[in-house]
Amino acid sequence: MKSIVDGVLKFQKHTFPGLSGLFKELATAQNPSALFITCSDSRVVPELLTQQDPGDIFVIRNAGNIVPSYSSAPGGVTATVEYAVAVLGVSDIVVCGHSDCGAMTAISSCKCLDHLPAVAGWLRHADSAKAVNAARIHASPAARLSSMVRENVIAQLVNIKTHPSVALALEQGSLNLHGWVYDIETGSIVALDGASNQFVSLAEFPQTVATPAKRSVLAA
Repeated sequence: MKSIVDGVLKFQKHTFPGLSGLFKELATAQNPSALFITCSDSRVVPELLTQQDPGDIFVIRNAGNIVPSYSSAPGGVTATVEYAVAVLGVSDIVVCGHSDCGAMTAISSCKCLDHLPAVAGWLRHADSAKAVNAARIHASPAARLSSMVRENVIAQLVNIKTHPSVALALEQGSLNLHGWVYDIETGSIVALDGASNQFVSLAEFPQTVATPAKRSVLAA
């Protein structure tokens, strides 16, 4: 804990003064351009990964970067998605998985989670990805995990489309969905190309979108 407190004091003394103007603007309002949904894993830091300043992205982090399908009993993820889209008006949502994900490792290796009932229940939101991945032949456990991480990103993008605020924004052409997988060791990212349903290098194809905003069509 000492290193965390020391970090706070360092921030207050050295970092905050140089950004005081930005924080003064942010003191009463925020206008993030994107909602970034990723894993709680300590090795994944959205603001560092995207090189964004405070106020630039709205963030959800949880085990497995999961977005439960919309239901009559909404939870924290559902409420945050709704707020980001309906109130803050974000134009983009990124669902970002990552390499060596503990949650996806547990699923892909069929690890017993009887001693972690809350975790097991939460990961049921990835059951569709689990079913698809289990039906495939994989060259190795590492390949099985890599595939599971990607299938989970696809599954969560499907889930998020069931949220009314997201469905409306997509219909109105004001929202794009993105599916990314971040490699911790190399820093590289692959992105889901919605047209081909394949993951491609974000560095080579920076305009890649999983679900583009619908273009309005004028009635004849």
